[in-house]
Amino acid sequence: MRVYAWLLLPTVLLLPLGAWSGEIIGGWAAKPHSRPYMAFLSRETSTDTKMCGGFLVRKDFVLTAAHCAEGDITVLLGAHNMSKRERSQQVIPARAKIPHPEYDEETYNNDIMLLQLRRKAKLTRWVKTIPLPCADETVQPGAKCSVAGWGWTSADNEQSSDTLQEVDVEVMPEAACWSTPNGPHENYDPSTMLCAGDPDEGKNPSKGDSGGPLVCGRKAQGIVSYDFNDETQPVVYTRVSTFIPWIHEMMKKLQP
Repeated sequence: MRVYAWLLLPTVLLLPLGAWSGEIIGGWAAKPHSRPYMAFLSRETSTDTKMCGGFLVRKDFVLTAAHCAEGDITVLLGAHNMSKRERSQQVIPARAKIPHPEYDEETYNNDIMLLQLRRKAKLTRWVKTIPLPCADETVQPGAKCSVAGWGWTSADNEQSSDTLQEVDVEVMPEAACWSTPNGPHENYDPSTMLCAGDPDEGKNPSKGDSGGPLVCGRKAQGIVSYDFNDETQPVVYTRVSTFIPWIHEMMKKLQP
């Protein structure tokens, strides 16, 4: 049975406070379909519907955060305005969820998950993959990157956005997220995480829906992992380059 994207919207856009993971604060509306790799994940649990972001890395695989694993996941590709029945949209259920085996739900270390799609996405001008970095590729502090999502546009209310929002952020020095006893980033691990934000301009550290990509130089260098709803704190991202061997191994193992 085909599930139309617009049928998912009422339950997703009316989620209660706390059901969303991350949001675009201080950003702007993205040019429609300018990020054709973006994926919207609808997560049906026994009690409610939640959401996450993600991004298409192969016709049959979406990359997202491991903490987005709860529920039955349906992937929406090619979307811009979630309140409309766009002809660009493709709705594909997830066949398998493959969170990293060493994901730690307390520290958010290794917060990465592959979703195998039930069928291959059709690549169009609205649906495309995004390149991944090379293994152990580094992103230097000061690098200009961007994130996007459909989440709340203010940390003070529950208002989400119908249209995809985006914002520019800067990769921060490791010291900005370095471990401090009992501090907000006490579990920060620079080998598996990236630190990025723009607190000086009042942009909330929750720059994109959890699981969405941190895009630097047209590559997905990070995955939105966690934040603190505090404009003075940057966001922590999963460092994608660390997990390239694992990603390739899993996609090879799960060949259709």
